[in-house]
Amino acid sequence: MADKVFLALQNNPDAQPIIDAVLEDNPGAVLNETPGMVKIDCPGRLVVRRASVEAKLGRDFDLQEIHVNLVSLGGNLDEDDDELVLSWGS
Repeated sequence: MADKVFLALQNNPDAQPIIDAVLEDNPGAVLNETPGMVKIDCPGRLVVRRASVEAKLGRDFDLQEIHVNLVSLGGNLDEDDDELVLSWGS
């Protein structure tokens, strides 16, 4: 569906704080979990906030670290040092 964006991450302990932060910051997000991968679908827009991940990790987090556990994503990507945003809009 073109109105949903998604983020797919490896299903491992290192990715769990990212997953928890994304689910907390995106109330409409739906978690689909398999043994090797976690896919988070969200209608319209999904945001990964550096500050939220840092709060879950208890340490500084560079958003580029997400790429270590990133499997795939769907949507137009817009990112800066503080947020990674997926959406289909402009």
